[in-house]
Amino acid sequence: MIRYALKCNNDHGFESWFASAAAFDTLAASGRISCMHCGSTEITKSLMAPNVRPARNAVPNAVDTPAPERPLSAPANPMEAAIAALRAQVEANSEYVGMNFATEARAIHDGDAPERAIFGEARFDEAKALLDDGIPVAPLPFMPQRKTN
Repeated sequence: MIRYALKCNNDHGFESWFASAAAFDTLAASGRISCMHCGSTEITKSLMAPNVRPARNAVPNAVDTPAPERPLSAPANPMEAAIAALRAQVEANSEYVGMNFATEARAIHDGDAPERAIFGEARFDEAKALLDDGIPVAPLPFMPQRKTN
């Protein structure tokens, strides 16, 4: 693939990708490239700087130096770190009840099950019914561990 800076006869500039230089020539000659601003099909290549990758043994400069690698599971920013800490706190101090969350929360509220902190999954209509009945529930900002890769 090659990227060209292009210009129409009305001096509008834009860029586009082509499979090869020959592909550009063929499309331009047949009038199948048009200006995205005015629709003109009189298109020419503009002056552009090449984007050449440095040799493998070249000394990288500050712009070419990649960011230090981190495991993909590590938090990328302070917000992700805070959510990971919240997740650890919830998982350490409550019981995961899975898809039975609405039933279990209602049983705890009604006194039919022992009182304890729980978390799990509920459909929107189930969560709304719990709230409508005065049972306090809140969404968590993370997916259950079994649903993450």
